[in-house]
Amino acid sequence: MKLLFLGDIVGRPGRDLIRRHVRALASHHDADLVIANGENAAGGAGITRENMLEILSSGVDVITTGNHVWDKRETLEFIGNEPRLLRPANYPDGTPGAGSHVITATNGVKVGVINVMGRVFLNAIDDPFRVAEREIAKVRGDGAQVIFVDMHAETTSEKIAISYYLDGMVTAVIGTHTHVQTADERILAGGTACLTDVGMTGPHDGVIGIEKDAIIQRFITGLPARFETASGDPRLHGVMITVDQTTGKATAIERIGLTEQQLKEITDSVTAART
Repeated sequence: MKLLFLGDIVGRPGRDLIRRHVRALASHHDADLVIANGENAAGGAGITRENMLEILSSGVDVITTGNHVWDKRETLEFIGNEPRLLRPANYPDGTPGAGSHVITATNGVKVGVINVMGRVFLNAIDDPFRVAEREIAKVRGDGAQVIFVDMHAETTSEKIAISYYLDGMVTAVIGTHTHVQTADERILAGGTACLTDVGMTGPHDGVIGIEKDAIIQRFITGLPARFETASGDPRLHGVMITVDQTTGKATAIERIGLTEQQLKEITDSVTAART
């Protein structure tokens, strides 16, 4: 089976790519399940209920998040009612929402999706290593045969370390948060696929999705600046993981980086094949 994971969706440009092309992209790659990080879907910071519904209705099966999950206050009101929208599992007990979910893929296999967040240069929350173990046991108890982990973290070292820590326990550990796709995809000895950072789905003519002029001035002057989502050069970054569903181990991992034109060509090709 195949899992398609899409990097951090940034603002309207990112959401538009998802809405227009994800179903065709999943079909093109024969993906059985689509997961996406959506914590920046609302103007580059947070996710609204409307954003969530748009992404889910576009063909994404589960949405993960990270440190920006609470940037829109309304998220606190609805996250507990939608199990397909996750927040990092290592937030303290009593935090609204859940950090894992078991969903049945199109091929009938149950997939456990787990979201954890690192602590280096981010909020000091609970230990993601131990919490990941707890959530693995939980999703296995709910019948998950395949387990995917989104490790939302700042540093490469923390992401790589948790990949080794969970090797053999999960199908994949894929990093998010930096919005810059890394080139270190591999399958570890225990059968766990890993990638330090999947990158972002959104505008690439700015600085990690934000208009570049304001960012540059902030660096030059040190003064506060109003950040706006960039708009040009929208690209989709993701990763495709091939899995032996009988063992839950990864057999292949492939990075994806596509321009809007390349996505349009895929969509047109899939549409033509269906008519």
